[in-house]
Amino acid sequence: MSQHKSLQGSSGIVVKRNVLKRFERVELLKKRGQWKEGERVQGLRKTKPDV
Repeated sequence: MSQHKSLQGSSGIVVKRNVLKRFERVELLKKRGQWKEGERVQGLRKTKPDV
């Protein structure tokens, strides 16, 4: 798939994404201490990306 030209720059993605993929959300929740091993990956809480 190609990216829309407004998202591309000379060094890749320029625009900050505001939607995380599931594995990114799990990693972020682990880092914040809000994720326990063995929890379901469906129905995750909403998370805002770290700046």
